[in-house]
Amino acid sequence: MKIEIKDEVIKTISQIAHINGYKIYLVGGYVRDLLLGKPSKDIDITVIGNGIEFAKIVCKFLENSTLTIFKNFLTAHLNYNNYEIEIVSARKESYKRDSRKPIVSGGTLYDDIQRRDFTINSIAVSLENDNYGEIIDFFGGINDLKNKIIKTTNDPNITFSDDPLRMLRAIRFATTLDFYIEKDTFLGIKRNVERINIVSVERITEELNKILLANKPSKGFILLQKSGLLKIILPELSVLEEVINIDEKGHKNNFIHTMKVLDKVKEKTNNLWLLWATLLHDIGKHKTKMFDPIKGWTFHNHNIVGAFMAEKIFKRLKLPLNEKFNYVSKLIKMHLRPFSLLNEDNTDSSIRRLIFEAGDDLEDLLLLAESDITTKNIEKLNNLLEKFSHLRERIKLVEEKDRIRNFKVPVNGNEIMKWFNLQPCKLVGILKNRLKDAILDGKINNDRQEAIKFLLEIAKDYGLSYNEKEIFDNPNVE
Repeated sequence: MKIEIKDEVIKTISQIAHINGYKIYLVGGYVRDLLLGKPSKDIDITVIGNGIEFAKIVCKFLENSTLTIFKNFLTAHLNYNNYEIEIVSARKESYKRDSRKPIVSGGTLYDDIQRRDFTINSIAVSLENDNYGEIIDFFGGINDLKNKIIKTTNDPNITFSDDPLRMLRAIRFATTLDFYIEKDTFLGIKRNVERINIVSVERITEELNKILLANKPSKGFILLQKSGLLKIILPELSVLEEVINIDEKGHKNNFIHTMKVLDKVKEKTNNLWLLWATLLHDIGKHKTKMFDPIKGWTFHNHNIVGAFMAEKIFKRLKLPLNEKFNYVSKLIKMHLRPFSLLNEDNTDSSIRRLIFEAGDDLEDLLLLAESDITTKNIEKLNNLLEKFSHLRERIKLVEEKDRIRNFKVPVNGNEIMKWFNLQPCKLVGILKNRLKDAILDGKINNDRQEAIKFLLEIAKDYGLSYNEKEIFDNPNVE
């Protein structure tokens, strides 16, 4: 069986091999994606013989390519015109118990294919002139591709014990390709979950990010939960599956709820950080869970507690603690706010505050909040969605009228200090906040002259003196 390979870079590498007397094979993810009809610029090539020397020859031929050599692993990496090309010597691998880094030695094509993780990644294609495009499938990978099965090439216990990252890769492939993990392979994951502790946090996080960006990320997190991996990697999320009943009153399964919300958000966005905010939006519920004999189960302040927990999770997973985390934390803290504004009797003031506090993240907040509705009661669902539609209209009207999105207090701290003869102090901040609240509450318009008049009126509350004529004659302070 042959497959057509149209990529000119691969054809060029094939000719370089032919001219220089090397036998080479296309392997791994590129072959898998080629058979699935998916474009890829990640090329894996196995060389019978010295792969590093062959990579050096290829690098000289491909202008503007850069070469990185990993001598201990008989591997070389080429960057060329947005292509990532990995060239390896056909090799065998063995592992030490405390490391997922292999000890490598030279081997045959069969040895090299056998060392790979899953059958769907263990298909090779010849790049020799006389049988160019011929498929070599030692382990039934083509059938597993057709049947959408993730299955280890070797004994799953050995595969996952040797390199525990493969457990996450199995779940990631099952999620991103919408495949199924074969029974024995999944049992192998369950038996080896503790081995995940030898994998670097960075590699774990990389796999979690890829799962989050899948079309249906819930599939991956449910598999992580069923395997036992989630309890180790993200115990704060795993524990949400616990449901307690007291006096025949139970609360919903907050893990399953989170999965539903996550899929709904993913249908609308590929924003990784919004997906992280969605994944973690209810993690505070386990710690804040309380039973009230009258009200039933409550989760007071779970949004605030959840934001604190999210910071610890970001630190542990070595996710960025910069504006990305600030965005995630903000959405977790605010995800309940839109629900408090669904009633018709809410004032424009409360809408202004939502617009001001959410700022440029308002649309993302509304998407998260609206997706948070997972009731199975159709009448209740339609009622809530209709209210959200009305809320969006009110936000639009208030935004157009008051220009709150880019709101800035029209008087700055330097002006307040000059006018009232103050040094930098807490009172300056108090005055600015009172002015901000007056504008957001609709007591005064977002207008500089009105702002100055308001400040002069409240100055007497703090025993401040000022020269009103000087302020209005020369109001601007650089």
